[in-house]
Amino acid sequence: MTTLEDRPLATDPADLLATAREQVLERGVGLDEAQVLAVLNLPDEHLEDLLALAHEVRMRWCGPEVEVEGIVSLKTGGCPEDCHFCSQSGQFTSPVRSVWLDIPALVEAAKATAATGATEFCIVAAVRGPDERLMKQMREGVAAIQAAVDIQVAASLGMLTQAQVDELAAMGVHRYNHNLETARSYFPNVVTTHTWEERWETLTMVREAGMEVCCGGIVGMGESLEQRAEFAAQLATLTPDEVPLNFLNPRPGTPFGDQEPLSAQDALRTIAAFRLAMPRTILRYAGGREITLGDLGTREGLLGGINAVIVGNYLTTLGRDPKEDLALLDELKMPIKALADTF
Repeated sequence: MTTLEDRPLATDPADLLATAREQVLERGVGLDEAQVLAVLNLPDEHLEDLLALAHEVRMRWCGPEVEVEGIVSLKTGGCPEDCHFCSQSGQFTSPVRSVWLDIPALVEAAKATAATGATEFCIVAAVRGPDERLMKQMREGVAAIQAAVDIQVAASLGMLTQAQVDELAAMGVHRYNHNLETARSYFPNVVTTHTWEERWETLTMVREAGMEVCCGGIVGMGESLEQRAEFAAQLATLTPDEVPLNFLNPRPGTPFGDQEPLSAQDALRTIAAFRLAMPRTILRYAGGREITLGDLGTREGLLGGINAVIVGNYLTTLGRDPKEDLALLDELKMPIKALADTF
């Protein structure tokens, strides 16, 4: 008997799309690494059909709702790590100064996020991992937000110890973001001050503590298509609840500051490929979409597998006006996901 694994890989575009339709849309089985690579190599003339299939997959396995999130930086700049894409690293000449946000400002940011219709508010800090000062800020900040506004609180504080994982879960942090950033094989080209495996360990502890796992990365950092497919497969193995998909926005003063932004076609192919690799996962528009996709590409991505967006500005770069994203969702008749009754 011939199993799925025994079947030869479809290379003809029409055959590949037909295989993906049967496997992912009909049976809910994500594409494997080799299949994702084949999708990433599809010619531009098949992009429209690919995006349409990815949208069907999203609608079938995730539904029409879109999760809206806002983010704020509790501690900006001065990070000791050397992530080559990041202007918050203290090792580069990027013009980002170290700033701490106080608790009243954090609460106001959460209220402003909730006013857009967002159900998720993520507190981010530019650190290797949280020290006691940051954990104290989190304890006070999460409690103040929960007392002031109905919104789910997520966090992104770098690498954690088991005790810190347990404390964040006890605070009521709903979801923890810790991006793997890129494929394991390419990671040493992106970061040298810590390892891919250290990030994976934090994600494993977060999952075991009962928090939702948010893990994605950045495409367009010089990785090959093979490594992009490897990354999608590694994320699928992790089974994150959410994958934020960023596109490199080259920042002056960083080692990747001279990289050319990804083309819109490659970005859209990547969106569709990740959706087909992870049919049930929240796939979120994150940083870089404004310069990579623009208004038209943003629409095409929402009709090509995306089912969540970060609204407003990012950590060190400007985003779209939230009203523009919300108007687009309304036009596309994509309802905003309601706040959960229980956190």
